[in-house]
Amino acid sequence: MVLLVSSANAQQYLLPNTTPRLTDLFPRLSFNQDFSVFFGASNAHTYSNGSLASITLTKVSGSGLASRNKYQYGFFSAAMKLPPGYTSGVVVAFYLSNVDIFPRNHDEIDFELLGHERHKDWILQTNMYGNGSVSTGREEKFRLWFDPTTDYHDYSIIWNNHHIVYLVDNIPIREVTHTEAISSAYPSKPMSVYATIWDGSEWATRGGKYPVNYEYAPFVASLGKMEISGCTYNLNSNTTCSKSSTSPSSLDPVEGQQFVSLSQQQKQGLQWARRTRMTYSYCKDNRRFKVLPPECNINRD
Repeated sequence: MVLLVSSANAQQYLLPNTTPRLTDLFPRLSFNQDFSVFFGASNAHTYSNGSLASITLTKVSGSGLASRNKYQYGFFSAAMKLPPGYTSGVVVAFYLSNVDIFPRNHDEIDFELLGHERHKDWILQTNMYGNGSVSTGREEKFRLWFDPTTDYHDYSIIWNNHHIVYLVDNIPIREVTHTEAISSAYPSKPMSVYATIWDGSEWATRGGKYPVNYEYAPFVASLGKMEISGCTYNLNSNTTCSKSSTSPSSLDPVEGQQFVSLSQQQKQGLQWARRTRMTYSYCKDNRRFKVLPPECNINRD
């Protein structure tokens, strides 16, 4: 079954609507209780008793929130509404990282939303690092099938020993399978959860060709429901992790059979996203890599 939708540039797409709604199944966190300000305190705010938050970029500073806990595998999801208007150079990120405790061999799993370049649609970039493998960026880029500035949309990550799955509005767009080929670069250490907004002019706009124009500031990203379910890691404990609050459905994204592999409906959604929305994959960049990373020979689309 498919659903006809229109994107921000008025194009229409056939969208699969049979993928499971994982965001209906996991507990919702409080920004007041479960997160703290990472940077830019004057530009980060919570509302509605901690159920909503905003992060802002101004000429003075960007801003960000970080989870109070670190997690070893699980389900992580943020509902976000992005800044409207001219946003070239603005980067909104939802990601997991442990660079604070493993500065030389850190892990990272990223959603990075890159602002308009000459009023084009927002670009969604996914990336991952494991054990400090930052020299080999594993980026993939997608064009969204909706306007991310008019309403909240869910950006979700499944991370366990079997695979990493990136989902947008519950549709898988990327799967990284934990195989021997990628094992040395597969994220495996406890990570915190971050939501940030910052000036990425030098990085995200062809070397600063289209920098942030602060005449359009402030740039405000709104955060709705934040969901996390998995293993909470205690640095002061001998145990590797303890299960966080059990979801109403008793689903286990860490060890549950439902999360070992994608369902048939999820596979169809993944194929749709990669066939119609993906604009770049490092595994297809022969100019960048004389020899493609080894996992590319396995995970061919």
